[in-house]
Parts: sequence; C-alpha cells; structure tokens
Amino acid sequence: MKRREPLQLEMTPLIDVVFILIIFFIVTSIFKKEELALLLNLPSSNAQKLDIEEERITIELSEEQIAFGGKEVTLELLEEALKKITDKKRVIIIRIDEEVIYKRIVLVLDMLQKNGLHNLTLVTIKDK
Repeated sequence: MKRREPLQLEMTPLIDVVFILIIFFIVTSIFKKEELALLLNLPSSNAQKLDIEEERITIELSEEQIAFGGKEVTLELLEEALKKITDKKRVIIIRIDEEVIYKRIVLVLDMLQKNGLHNLTLVTIKDK
C-alpha cells in the first residue's frame, strides 16, 4: 500500500496572482481630481493664486452648458441645487469660458445672490 503525501497548497502562484491584481487595480484606478465636467477656455489674468483648503462647490459655465459639482445640469437644476446648500459661507468656485456672453454670467450670479451665496472665486489662467 502506498502512502499518500499530505496535500500542500503552493503559495508562489497565489502570491503572483495577488501581486498582479494589486498592480492592475493601482494602474486602472482613477485618483480624485477636481470635479470638472466642461472643457473651458478660461480667460487669462495677472491675479495671484489663491489656495482654498476648505470644502468647495464648483460651477462651470460655457456658452451652452452648465455644470455643478462636476455634473452637467440645466439652469433649473442648478437653482434647485443652490437652494439645498445650507452652509452659506461655503466657497463657490466659478469657472467661466471666456466666450460666454455677459447676460448668461449675470443669470448665474443672480441665482447665487438670491440664495445667499456670496463667497465667490472666479478661476482664470495665469497670464503668460
């Protein structure tokens, strides 16, 4: 009668598979960037860079589109979202394409004022 050897689990292939999975998840993961939804051509300015550490809300405005918090919305949805903001001292970052007509900008600024949101920051690119 032959004696059976006890079964052993080979660890080397298991470790290889685990490392490959770890590498796969690191390479394919998306690190959180700013919540930007629209591709905008920002105006240039000589203003100093301002670092904002606290939680902020981002509004993007192009000629035809509006984005709030990284998601494209309509004017009505933007107004509803602004009404839901309870912390009125929260920083509002506004990114506006340089081709947007003034009337459209005023419309968004009126919505912000109507909802008591006055802590605004306009984003530009550094003048060359």
